[in-house]
Amino acid sequence: MNLQAHYDTLREDALRQLAQGEADLDLLIDSSEDNRRGITLLTRPPAPITAIIKAITADFQSADPTQYYYPATDIHLTILSIISCYSGFTLDMIAPSAYQEVVRAIVEHVRPFTITYSGLTASPSGIMVQGVPEDDSLENLREQTRKFFRQSGLQHSIDQRYTIQTAHSTVIRFKNPIQDPHILVEIIRKYQQFFIGSFEVNTVELVYNDWYQRARNTVLLEEYSLGR
Repeated sequence: MNLQAHYDTLREDALRQLAQGEADLDLLIDSSEDNRRGITLLTRPPAPITAIIKAITADFQSADPTQYYYPATDIHLTILSIISCYSGFTLDMIAPSAYQEVVRAIVEHVRPFTITYSGLTASPSGIMVQGVPEDDSLENLREQTRKFFRQSGLQHSIDQRYTIQTAHSTVIRFKNPIQDPHILVEIIRKYQQFFIGSFEVNTVELVYNDWYQRARNTVLLEEYSLGR
């Protein structure tokens, strides 16, 4: 898969819709009754990277403060959704230690790898930072995770919603009508090739999370160091 070509296609398709002010609005993001929860294996970019991302999203926020902007604490890169978020799922429905043990076995021989964040892509529902792996380590980690959990007998919903192939981080979600579609498109164009930085992924986290990976609703089950 040509990841950059995929990001470019996503962006151009989305911009045609966003330019008309036709965003797909997230109507649950402020709902106190949203109890969708799941289990995710993820990693987080370091503070210098998130600081640059927040500077970029501040540009969008000054133009339209009514949308949802991910705080630095919530910016993440999903490695794999083990249990995709669904209403009513709680931790007491599984044995977390069994999931921790499986991931421990998966990452035992995984070496650190590099992700480069450069530019923005978009969908009708939000804006994402484009992440590109340096090699096939991320895909290999995903494949090993799929294999281990399919053989484990544990509850999972890997790939049931879609098969993840990208390395993006969602940083803005549309929750209100776009105030000025022309300005929005202009800012996306401004940053569509903006180099943010590269970072080494040397730790991954297994978490119990809500749909948006909000820190206040996240339970860290275990953090794993790669390359030990």
